[in-house]
Amino acid sequence: MILDQSIFQRIVEKKKRLDSLRPLPTSLVNRLREQVIIEWTYNSNAIEGTSLSLRETELIIEHGLTIKGKPLKEHFEAINHKGAILFLEKLVEKGGFRIDQLLIRQIHQLILKEIDNDHAGRYREVEVKITGSGFVPPSPARLPIAMRQLEKWLAKSENQQHLIDYSALAHFKLVDIHPFIDGNGRTARLLMNLILMNRGYPPTVILKTDRQKYYRALDLAHRGELKLFVDFIGRSVERSLTWYLEAVIPEKKKKMVEMWQLLSELALKAPYSQEYLSLLARRGRIEAVKKGRNWYSNLQAVRHYIEASGRKR
Repeated sequence: MILDQSIFQRIVEKKKRLDSLRPLPTSLVNRLREQVIIEWTYNSNAIEGTSLSLRETELIIEHGLTIKGKPLKEHFEAINHKGAILFLEKLVEKGGFRIDQLLIRQIHQLILKEIDNDHAGRYREVEVKITGSGFVPPSPARLPIAMRQLEKWLAKSENQQHLIDYSALAHFKLVDIHPFIDGNGRTARLLMNLILMNRGYPPTVILKTDRQKYYRALDLAHRGELKLFVDFIGRSVERSLTWYLEAVIPEKKKKMVEMWQLLSELALKAPYSQEYLSLLARRGRIEAVKKGRNWYSNLQAVRHYIEASGRKR
C-alpha cells in the first residue's frame, strides 16, 4: 500500500463510523447531495481556471440562471459537470458497470458537450503541452495503446490494491496519458469518485485552495514519485468523510475528535508550535481539517500522534 498508514487508519475508522450510522435520513441525504454537487462542480472547474464563484455556480446549476458578464463556456462547464455527476450516480445505483475506455469517453463527452462537440469523447489527434509543467504527454499515435493498457490495469488492479491507492492511481494514470484535448483533469476526478462512490464513500472534492499542492503532487507523480499524490488524495478522502460525519452526527453527540480548534489556539495547549502542528497537519501525520485557508485539529489528535511516535521509537 502506498498511502500513509496514519491517513489509512483514520479513513478506515471514519468510514466504519459513517457506515454504522446508515441508513441516513432521506432529507439529510438529499441536502448533503445538493451541497456536494455544488461544491464538487465549483472546485473542479475552478481548478481548471473558471471565474465562476461558488454562489454563481449554485445559481447556474440549481436555478438555471445566467450570470451577466460570465462566458457562456463557463455556464456549460458548470451544467455539464453536474450532468456528469448525475451520470455517475445512476451508474452506482444500477451497479454492474465496468470501467473501460467507453465509459471514460462517455464521461468526457458529458464534460465537453456544447463546448467542443467535435472533440467531446474523442481522443486527441494533436500534441499537447501542460502549462507550467515540464511533463510531456504521450503522442497521439501512442494513445490507443496507452488507453488499452489503462483499461487492463483498471480491471486487473480493482481487487488487488487498496481502494484509496486504486482510485488515486486511476486518477493519475488518466491524467498522465492525457488522452483528450481538454477536460482531462475533470474527467480523471470524476473517474476517481466513481470508484470511491461505488464502494460507499462520499464524493471526494479537491479544493481550489489546494490547487498548487495538487499540481505539485501531480508533477512529482509524472516523474515516478507517486506517494505524495496518493497521500494528497487520501487526505482529501478523509476530509470528505469528516465533513459527512459532522453533518450527520448531532452536535450534542459529537466527541472531541469533531471539536476542531485553530492551530494557533491548539499550540497554546499542545507541546508543539503552530508551525510544527501545521507541518504535521499538511503531511497527514495528525488528524486535521482544512476550512478555507486555515487548518484545524484537536488535543486528541496530537495525543494520538505522540503515542504513535513513542511506539515507533
